[in-house]
Amino acid sequence: MTARRLPLTGVRVLELGNYIAAPTTGRMLADFGAEVIKIERPETGDELRNWRLKQGTTSMLYRTINRNKKSVVLDLRSEEGRASALELVRRSDIVLENFRPGTIEKWGLGPEVLEGANPDIILVRISAFGQTGPMSERPGFAAVAEGYSGFRELVGDPDRPPVRVGVSIGDSIAGMQAAFGAVMMLFDRQRQKITGAAEAVVGSDHSFEGRGSLADRTVDVALNEAMFSVMESLVPDYSAFGETRTRTGGRMEGIAPSNGYLCAGGKSVVIAGNGDGIYKRLMDAIDRPDLGEDPELQTNAARWERREELDEAIGAWCAQRDVTEVVDALETAGVPAGPIYTAEDLVADEQLAARDMIQHLDVSTGEETLSDVAFPGITPVIGGSSIPIDHLGPDLGEHTDEVLEQLGVQRPERD
Repeated sequence: MTARRLPLTGVRVLELGNYIAAPTTGRMLADFGAEVIKIERPETGDELRNWRLKQGTTSMLYRTINRNKKSVVLDLRSEEGRASALELVRRSDIVLENFRPGTIEKWGLGPEVLEGANPDIILVRISAFGQTGPMSERPGFAAVAEGYSGFRELVGDPDRPPVRVGVSIGDSIAGMQAAFGAVMMLFDRQRQKITGAAEAVVGSDHSFEGRGSLADRTVDVALNEAMFSVMESLVPDYSAFGETRTRTGGRMEGIAPSNGYLCAGGKSVVIAGNGDGIYKRLMDAIDRPDLGEDPELQTNAARWERREELDEAIGAWCAQRDVTEVVDALETAGVPAGPIYTAEDLVADEQLAARDMIQHLDVSTGEETLSDVAFPGITPVIGGSSIPIDHLGPDLGEHTDEVLEQLGVQRPERD
């Protein structure tokens, strides 16, 4: 079988990040062919190696987030480690970091130094609040940034404190935006090399005047802004109408009926019957044509006012049927619905399997090798199915000798 050509083949990324945000960016770039060299501190490496650690010395979380990368151990606080890092910068296209603003500057690896080492380098930075502004120097994880973005206020039930979703959504969204920014800068840099001189972009007022400074090629992602960017019309609704949205549990403000419902047997289903035509089909399917024909329930706004009544009717119907019967009946009726999956459901799902979204690999815990472990595939899909995972997150320093020797960089004695 011919190996698939990946679109970022030939791009080299130097990842200085820890935890989830910047490593998510690095993972996305590595998934599509970039050579991502992950710099880790001596002895302990990325702290993610110990997060949700069930066995051994390296967690499944680390193996997942850092797949397809190379691990190189360098002490960036030492002069020798800094010198080696700068040699890698000279041979890279992108530097990616998510330290507290000012940290890489303190290590002697600030933007001016990076640009001096490589005038074409692209710098991608992820931090809690961005590189500028009165809060820029504050430390903060995504959990804090989610609060500042307005997101956390909308998650949970109205009579209880705000809650956190079960994944690191703030880090992941910021990582995706940083990946987009990195590829955007690569595209712009390549276009400038092709065109050579300043050239107006068709349909816009922007022009490109040569290479520019590193400031023009720095992607500055703030965790709070990344989450704020997905808050839809939260601020415009407040600014225009004085509306302050509140938590609505499993519902979405102004959209009804749309919720999760418990089925017989203990499984749950999500039903989205909020389109006007879909709503009538849903009411027919649950044997409540009276609600489907009610003239006061023909718009989303009106249905939202009677959401409790509608959820009670749908819930009563679901409670008498198992989740498969519910989903099958609603599929026949043309109503969007689906089961709420657990991990057990995901690994057995035919749709995910058909697109290679569950991939089985052997993985080391650091103490033993586990066979045939399921890992999530690569998104987005190109060519009909997921790109195969080349390798899982590496052991600490697994590629130090290989990378430094291949690129002609002397290994620091103390690392």
